[in-house]
Amino acid sequence: MTEYRAFKVELTDNIAHVQINRPEKLNAMNGDFWKEIIDIFQWIDDTDAVRVVVLSAAGQHFSAGIDLALLAQLAGQMGKDVGRNARLLRRTILGLQASFNAVDNCRKPVLAAIQGYCLGGAIDLVSACDMRYCSADAQFSIKEIDMGMAADVGTLQRLPRIIGDGVMREMAYTGRHVLAHEAQRIGLVNQMFDDQAALREGVFALAAQIAQKSPIAVSGTKEMLNYMRDHRIDDGLEYIATWNAAMLQSEDLRVAMAAHMSKQKPTFAD
Repeated sequence: MTEYRAFKVELTDNIAHVQINRPEKLNAMNGDFWKEIIDIFQWIDDTDAVRVVVLSAAGQHFSAGIDLALLAQLAGQMGKDVGRNARLLRRTILGLQASFNAVDNCRKPVLAAIQGYCLGGAIDLVSACDMRYCSADAQFSIKEIDMGMAADVGTLQRLPRIIGDGVMREMAYTGRHVLAHEAQRIGLVNQMFDDQAALREGVFALAAQIAQKSPIAVSGTKEMLNYMRDHRIDDGLEYIATWNAAMLQSEDLRVAMAAHMSKQKPTFAD
């Protein structure tokens, strides 16, 4: 397993555990973070032994968002020419977006386990995950508005598809903190757990359930769900017909049906 500076990555029983590992900095997203997350999720995508991902963070907080030192470094590169500054900023923003696109585009389901602070860029990150779960101490905030800017790495594009429009706008315009109970009520998280230990146990139990399913069926399901975010129903029906024309020939279908008929637990190849 590759060693990373901003993450710790483990693979056990077909579950990849990707842990942000900068607890002394509240898991703020530094330069290493933005580069390494692309490499990690490319490895996950390419590794058939990985069937599902748990994304968590070390320490008391999930993440305080983008590292301010990274922003200061970017500011130091700015000159007097408006056009060149705009070119630099646009290139930088698109690069940061690519980091979370790697999570969103991953073929494997990604479950976020969130404790403590989930602020600013951390909202962008968890919005790119398939499901979100939190402990009772979790706090969520779209903090970019308090920094005098609009969130630009995915929150404003992905979160409206997760929670209601009115609540989304309220969070984005005010930057207020949303606590765990409210986060569950508005659908920002699927479930709230009492503490971090229960959060970890619960999320890994869910990941284990997914890992036991046919990886062909799971990846196909995610592909269709993501496709339907940007397409009409008839487009989606056409796509799934073409997709399953190939995938229904998988051995997994025979294994699943045989297990169902014999009331036994199926075992699928990677």
